[in-house]
Amino acid sequence: MLDTDLLWLEHLRFDPQGLIPAIAQDYRDNTVLMLAWMNREAILATLSTGEVHYWSRSRQQLWHKGATSGHIQKVKEIFYDCDADAVLLKVEQIGGSACHTGARSCFYRQVPLPHWKLPSDS
Repeated sequence: MLDTDLLWLEHLRFDPQGLIPAIAQDYRDNTVLMLAWMNREAILATLSTGEVHYWSRSRQQLWHKGATSGHIQKVKEIFYDCDADAVLLKVEQIGGSACHTGARSCFYRQVPLPHWKLPSDS
């Protein structure tokens, strides 16, 4: 990978701990799979291997997604948002589940919304 290929990294706005939120999304059906954190090291490892690496805030170490479970994420595309403070990883989820609970997505708990009473037009 050429240094010029990494120029976009200079635009990213990492937090004071050197982290940026990373959203993993299925590249085929756009299901949001999970949210995790990346630092520069995790991004570089992802780019060099083609498999997603995150930074584990609890363990304070680099985390190769699926290294122990086999549920790896193969990166297909990377985007960053307009403020350059979040990244979106379009991935191929291998093994069916992104969540540590075994669910396909970490976002499986739906919040019931109230049925708001709309004002009458009359």
